[in-house]
This record gives sequence, C-alpha cells and structure tokens, in this order.
Amino acid sequence: MMTDNIVEEIMKEFAGNTGLLAEGGAPVRRYLWTDAFAVCNYLALYRQRGVKEYLHLALNLVDQVHEILGRHRDDDPRRGWISGLDEGAGRLQPTAGGLRIGKKLPERQEGDLLDEGLEWERDGQYYHYLTKWMHALCCASRAIDNPVYAAWAAALAVRAHNAFCHSTKEGVKRLYWKMSIDLSRPQVASMGHHDPLDGLITCMEIREQAAGQPKIIEADLASEVLDLAEMCRNVNWATPDPLGLGGLLTDAWRLVQLQNAQVQLPLPGLLQDMLEAAVVGLSIFTQDNSLHLPAAQRLAFRELGLAIGLQTIDRIETLVSRRPDRNNESQVYPLLKTLRNYLPLQEQIEEFWLDTRSRETAIWEDHADINMVMLATSLAPEGYLDLNTE
Repeated sequence: MMTDNIVEEIMKEFAGNTGLLAEGGAPVRRYLWTDAFAVCNYLALYRQRGVKEYLHLALNLVDQVHEILGRHRDDDPRRGWISGLDEGAGRLQPTAGGLRIGKKLPERQEGDLLDEGLEWERDGQYYHYLTKWMHALCCASRAIDNPVYAAWAAALAVRAHNAFCHSTKEGVKRLYWKMSIDLSRPQVASMGHHDPLDGLITCMEIREQAAGQPKIIEADLASEVLDLAEMCRNVNWATPDPLGLGGLLTDAWRLVQLQNAQVQLPLPGLLQDMLEAAVVGLSIFTQDNSLHLPAAQRLAFRELGLAIGLQTIDRIETLVSRRPDRNNESQVYPLLKTLRNYLPLQEQIEEFWLDTRSRETAIWEDHADINMVMLATSLAPEGYLDLNTE
C-alpha cells in the first residue's frame, strides 16, 4: 500500500509541475519519452483504482503532447502542425508529421557543424522516442477500447518509418538515429543499437491492437515489419548499458505477449537471441557498474530502466510455461534461470532512489521529471509492461 501511495504522489506531483493541471499554474513543459511513461502510469492507476481522474490525466496528457510536440516550437519562425496539415486536419491527424522530442534548445540548422555534446540538448525527432509514444497510444486504445488512439499510433509508425528508414550505398536498410523536426534531413546519421528491434515489436503491437478494430486504421504496417525484421536479422543485441538492458528485457516481454496472442513473428528464434544478449549484458554490467557510485555520479532514469526491465523475467517465465508448445522453448528456460540471478538489482536500484538523500543532487534535479516518472513505473510497472492480450 505504501508503494501505491508513493506512485500516486509522484504522478500527482508530475501533473502539477509540468502544467498538466489547468489549475496548477505551472508552465507547460512536455517531453516525449517522459510523457509516454506517464500516460501508462496514469492508465495503470485508473485501472487499479477506478478513479476517473487518472484516466482524464492520461488522455489530457495525450492531447497536450499532440498539441505541443506535434507543432513547431514557439521560437521557430514556422507555425502550425509540423506535418504541414491545416488546423482542422492536423487536429484529426496529430501524429501525421511525427512528434518533437521536446528538448530545450532549438534544432541544429542545415549547414551548421555537428557538436556531439550540444546535439543531446537540441530538439528534433528520435525514432526510439516515437516508438515509446506509439506504445503509449496503444495502451490508451486498449484502456478505453477506442481505435482512434491505435490509428494515431499506426500513422506515426508509417511516417517515422518513411522518414528514418534509408538504404546505404550497399543497399542495406538502416534507421537514422535523429531527424530534424520536419523530418526532412537526418541530424545524426548513425543507428541506435536497439531501434530496429524496438520498431519491429512496436509495429507488431500496433497490428495486434488494430486486429478486430473498426477499419479506421488504414495502414497494415506489413512493409514496415518486413524492413525492420531484415534489419534485426543476425544482430547481437548485447549491451552493458542499464537503460538499454531494461529496454531489451521489456521488448522480450512484449514479444512473448504478442506470440501468446498468435501474432505471427517474422524472425524465429528472436526471443532466445534477446535473452542471450540480456544475460551477456547483465554479466558485464554487474562487473563494472554505476551502482557503487555516489548519487551525484549516477543517472537515475537509466538505472530505473533496468529495474523496470528486470520485472519482466517472472512474467516471461510464467507465460512461456503456459504454451502448448513449451517443449520447443527448452533453450529459453536456462536463460531465464540465469536472468533470475540478477533480480535483486531491481530492489537495490529502487531502494536507493526512494531514499530522499539520493535525490538531493544537481544531477537528479536536472532530470527530475524523467527520474520521478520512471521511478513510479518501476514501482507499479503494469501499465507500461502488460499488453493485456489474453
């Protein structure tokens, strides 16, 4: 019960601090990654409590993200929806042009030299942020049985793929890591390690959500899934980065849920590959990790990403064990057994960041919104992790 109260307190504070509450008086600030987790947290609170206030907060947050991050910045001479649609059409199709990250600094202009350090603070569009928002929209669609949210997710998936996917001189398809606000040019041409994997599973989630819905969702994402599956073929997903590890485990859990819902997987053996990579990554992370450092030298949201992902291990094992074809998963069980050895890390991370003394640092304050929202997700992960496909 104490944890439940903490989650409620965090999410109420977040609503007030970021301008989600009309009566709060705080200036509005929206950031796509944080807001995607926040939507899932509010939906989870609504499902657990049955209090409509939380549903209203979730849906109002969706609208606010679209109204702000779906439009050009206030300091940009361009105005209106970044899709270029007129006012009426833009409101009906708010994700048609993608969504800005929400960084404080304006995007790097065409012709300006790349400053890698400064680029982290500049606006634009990230593929892996867009997939997080697609997932949040699917969660909203499931929560209120409204296909419009899934349609917005599908439209975003199509637009993102068309903009970020490109072919190298050798004819190999890849994803840009960061694009300009209007998606006209890449800002960072390299590819995020897990971006194709996250995109593949998210597109599959959207397709599963669209199944049985009224034909409001025009895109079937078949070509996007094929492209992303090809990018995922024979890739080593291992990483020692805690946020990347958490995302890898979360994607593995989404994959198991989709498989359980009879979603056709284009890459047999992908689950085993992902779990093997998680075992390798965690073994490296535990040898030389940030958890022994003082709070002033640690990024909470990255560690909390791992804490969230670790909570999928029992879930994966439970659902895989129910399958009629579970004998075919013989290679998965030893991996899950090994992964269970790392479960104590979840409690260690959460306890550290629940301690108010750990949050009395400049680095915590610099990332306070994302830190608090992901702490809430780790304490109550159902809204973010579980697709309710059964």
